[in-house]
Amino acid sequence: MASLRKKYGMISTLRHYNQGQARTLMFLDSYHTQVGSRVRISAQQASDFAKRIAGDFNPIHDADARRFCVPGDLLFALVLRRFGLSSQMDFRFRSMVGDGTLLGLEERAPGKVEVKDDEGKQYLEVERSGEANHDPTVVEAFTRCYVAFSGKNFPHVLKPLLEEQGVMFNPKRPLVIYDSMGFSLERLDLTGPSLELVESSLEVIGKRGDVKLEFRITDRGEVVGSGSKKLVVSGLSEYDPAAMDAIVAEFYRLKAAYESGQGA
Repeated sequence: MASLRKKYGMISTLRHYNQGQARTLMFLDSYHTQVGSRVRISAQQASDFAKRIAGDFNPIHDADARRFCVPGDLLFALVLRRFGLSSQMDFRFRSMVGDGTLLGLEERAPGKVEVKDDEGKQYLEVERSGEANHDPTVVEAFTRCYVAFSGKNFPHVLKPLLEEQGVMFNPKRPLVIYDSMGFSLERLDLTGPSLELVESSLEVIGKRGDVKLEFRITDRGEVVGSGSKKLVVSGLSEYDPAAMDAIVAEFYRLKAAYESGQGA
């Protein structure tokens, strides 16, 4: 009888795990198309992810943008979906992904993951080490909390940094590039993860600005890790308060319109 209870207990656990896995798969299903072992992301899927999941209204992620690119956070999410959450992970973005590019997510060596196209062009390089957690509930929770944090780059963090340094990006062609990100976790059995900005800085080098964001990772109030993110702001010019106010107002107009279902 004990053996029978153990057997059915294992079946029940497996069923709950598979149900959680299915929910996690569904979480990202709307934002990419699986093509065999590869993935394709349309401009509309990427734009929906940026706005709906990340709260990111950077015009470069608009489906009809002339210089459209897939949000780096969507690539991050797909890597975690495929390979799980590791205690140490570093992401380096090499190129911008365009509309409909067919991408392969491959582990070319232990702990080294690449996202590249059929021509071998690399878009993202990932290094991971330590233990890994493939529990879909944990992976989704961490993905959502990081993406929500990451999507608040502008105006929440960037505007005060730019204002302090007396510089700003070109209001007609704002270009903020996701350069890299990394984090380390003391444990992986997360039940309620969240991220908190600890420190932010901007180093101006001519027409370019390197932004570094340091963050703390907590799980239901307990500090369990830390990380940092680097952005590159191009085409810097003298800070113009009126122009920046107009950009911020447009950001909130687009956000409100999207959330109300009216479109932009």
